Amino acid sequence: MKVLLIGASGTIGQAVTDALSSDCEVIRVGHRSGDHRVDLSQPDQLRALFAEVGPVDAIISTAGQASFGPLAQLSDDAFELGLNNKLMGQVNLVRLGRASVRPGGVIVLTSGILSRHPMPGSSAIAMVNGALESFVKAAALELDDVRLNVVAPAFVKETMVQMGMDPTHGISAADTAKAYLRALEPDLHGATIDLPLDAAR
Repeated sequence: MKVLLIGASGTIGQAVTDALSSDCEVIRVGHRSGDHRVDLSQPDQLRALFAEVGPVDAIISTAGQASFGPLAQLSDDAFELGLNNKLMGQVNLVRLGRASVRPGGVIVLTSGILSRHPMPGSSAIAMVNGALESFVKAAALELDDVRLNVVAPAFVKETMVQMGMDPTHGISAADTAKAYLRALEPDLHGATIDLPLDAAR
């Protein structure tokens, strides 16, 4: 199985790479490192990436930037970051990358737990996460050649430690990666996959 992994250098991306490497050919794509580099917010770069890589069995995105901060302090640019990068960047992975996925393959995007369990400071990122989940549900109704799912990770323990947060209620990157493996399974299409894994819907 040939997998194009966008965001491979991130904490979750590295864990997904590790989980897939024994059985799959993983093509690692990052913003600053990897087998290929791409700015998710730039459609022309995505087009060039798909042309260079050729046909794949799956596209997985663990990437996407969005702003976190008090609503009263979020600027236009702060909102536009999430809209242009995490939202439209991943929407364009579907629009532009669909033709590169072999029939029966799958595209997996990333939203996040804040779409359904927001906290103060999360309005911009929760908005983007919710939009991604709605997009996947609707777009899947029109896709009969490839499947489309989205993973909604909880807070990752390793990231919480880096941010000086208490990681007690976080989920490890390795356990988070299991949700992406679940998203590859042929029985899911148009699903949002939460953790624990039995929350797929």
